[in-house]
Amino acid sequence: MPKKVSIGIVTSDSNSKTRRVEIPRLVRHPKYGKYIRKKTVCYVHDENDESHLGDTVEIIEGRRRSKTKRWELVRILEKNTAVDLAAMQTQSALLAEELQEQEENAEATSEVVTEGEATVEADGNTETEGAGADGDQESE
Repeated sequence: MPKKVSIGIVTSDSNSKTRRVEIPRLVRHPKYGKYIRKKTVCYVHDENDESHLGDTVEIIEGRRRSKTKRWELVRILEKNTAVDLAAMQTQSALLAEELQEQEENAEATSEVVTEGEATVEADGNTETEGAGADGDQESE
């Protein structure tokens, strides 16, 4: 008996060496004639963890490896090129937070430096640069 060969799309790659592949098909309704989308779910053995989510793969019927896993990966026909927008947004948000923290740390260190700089006048009084007690700038 020849082994079955099918083409499907990887819908889960969370398990090690196991992929969940859906094989889509169209079935005509017997009474109404409308075409209905159905799918067959197969668990596939991927020895080298080559395939990833969204890839189109060719699978072949093989020996039973577990209760549900009966298929083996033959080859990857097409790699998924879609970008995971949620992951990119999360990463950019983390980078923005880090930059903001670095800027706050830089401002805090510059404030400490400006407070430490004081001018000593001839009479021995120490005054900071800028406005005096009454809010006006003093002239020398």
